[in-house]
Amino acid sequence: MKVLAAMSGGVDSAVAAARAVDAGHDVVGVHLALSETPAALRGGSRGCCSKEDAGDARRAADVLDIPFYVWDFAARFTEDVVDDFVASYAAGQTPNPCLRCNEKIKFAALLDRALGLGFDAVCTGHYAQLVDGALRRAVDEDKDQSYVLSVLTPHQLAHALFPIGDTPKSEVRAEAARRGLRVADKPDSHDICFIASGDTRAFLTERIGVRPGAIVDHATGEELARHDGVHGFTVGQRKGIGVDAPAADGRPRYVLGIEPVSGTVRVGPAAALDVRTIDAARPVWGSGRAPGPRFRCVAQVRAHGGLAGATAEPSADGVRVELDEPLRGVAPGQAVALYAGDVVLGSATITGAH
Repeated sequence: MKVLAAMSGGVDSAVAAARAVDAGHDVVGVHLALSETPAALRGGSRGCCSKEDAGDARRAADVLDIPFYVWDFAARFTEDVVDDFVASYAAGQTPNPCLRCNEKIKFAALLDRALGLGFDAVCTGHYAQLVDGALRRAVDEDKDQSYVLSVLTPHQLAHALFPIGDTPKSEVRAEAARRGLRVADKPDSHDICFIASGDTRAFLTERIGVRPGAIVDHATGEELARHDGVHGFTVGQRKGIGVDAPAADGRPRYVLGIEPVSGTVRVGPAAALDVRTIDAARPVWGSGRAPGPRFRCVAQVRAHGGLAGATAEPSADGVRVELDEPLRGVAPGQAVALYAGDVVLGSATITGAH
């Protein structure tokens, strides 16, 4: 099988490519240039978009003795991931850029080009497993990335390889060292790869501008403070809200809701964050269709954590998820992934929760 290995410059994608070679596939490595200014990005722990990462990927390909190319996807990444991220925050939502990158770049733009060039599959270093065409959680629960892959269609999954999903991260690093890959001890990437400073609020303000609004008490409607834009907040946020006075009961305040049109941010107690019903749109089903008109599952609303037993009821253009127990910090723009055991049934984009 002819395989295109997406090599980010990190240890995971390097070992994934090595395993694809060991499996007897005809492997070509490719690094995606996703930033229009890669020299400005932080190095050392990014594992994604910097010039240092491109060099690390090239050296790994040399060790594996496979052809290597750098493909410029910066314009597509800016449009489909960065611009989408900014627009979502401006609309009072909380997007997941890694999920969007998998959906729009690695398994849409990249896969389309790969198939057009005669490749059979795209190989990545994601921690997830494919068993009989079904996407499953990785063996390493702490590194599991099935949530951010839950947006993939059956067609995309049919042309994907995740060679390291059956291995704990510690063993992946040890294997990289045995293979002589210099990235064996490279730190994991953190934060959002395209925000070099790590300051999301400043990044968004630079692109959205100042849009003043009110921070109000959820129960009384009293204005507690002013803010410079709803893009500086997300549901469930506690720190950096900008309200100096404590609540009447002395307990912390949390962001409960965001109204982008009026610019209002509602805050209140942690208990008011509890939701038992999630409405979501644009569902993607791993098998190509919903498991049934109403089915039991486990719902997950964040990449790590935020799980609850649930009953899902698909409709023509969405899905309603009734939770067995309340979850907190459920925000529009996030994905809700639905599981049966360790199998991903599908996912959808959250539009509301109560």
